[in-house]
Amino acid sequence: MVSKTLNVSTANGDTTARVVTPAGGSNKAVVIIHEWWGVNDHILDIAGRYADEGFVAIAADLYRGRTTKDKAEAGKLMHDLAIEDGIDTISRTISVASEELGISHFGITGYCMGGTFALRSACEVEGVSAAAAFYGDIPDEEALEKLTVPTLFISGTRDEWINPEKVALLEMAAEKFELPITSVKYNADHAFFNDTRPEVYDQTAASDAWALVIGFFKDKL
Repeated sequence: MVSKTLNVSTANGDTTARVVTPAGGSNKAVVIIHEWWGVNDHILDIAGRYADEGFVAIAADLYRGRTTKDKAEAGKLMHDLAIEDGIDTISRTISVASEELGISHFGITGYCMGGTFALRSACEVEGVSAAAAFYGDIPDEEALEKLTVPTLFISGTRDEWINPEKVALLEMAAEKFELPITSVKYNADHAFFNDTRPEVYDQTAASDAWALVIGFFKDKL
């Protein structure tokens, strides 16, 4: 694997993306959107795992270099990030990766806050071919009805934030607008994929979800 930094200019300032390329390269990439903590070691570990599976992994940085381990600060960073700013960063990251790395097929995934942006990007960002959103917030119907790319929405039934009622609203919208969304639910908590948080991590659910998402991206990209 080869790691590099991609420089990205956005409407609200410069940022970077961490890129991990598999041995032998690839023209297929998965853009990874971080949790409210920022691009931390956990996100970079996920990027390495995608590269091990043969994808170029691109960890976009919506916080422009800021990270934290403090919940209060993380909450402030997340709430200070306008959805339009995050979507612009993702769109421009994809554009730069296409031009500089020769990527022709992009999937997008994200966790918690990143799941919110992954799902919204699937609705609005040109160049996204498939999405796997983990327990992110649900866009309104006006955004959702624009979704045309195959999308996995992965959630935990014990999640108190993206709770079963919110997931049901997504499922109803998917049926109403005939959206290409597959909802996958595990008996797990919010952030069950994060193996650095033993209080919520669920190895069985995380392993199953990982295999599902890898198969999905290999099929759709």
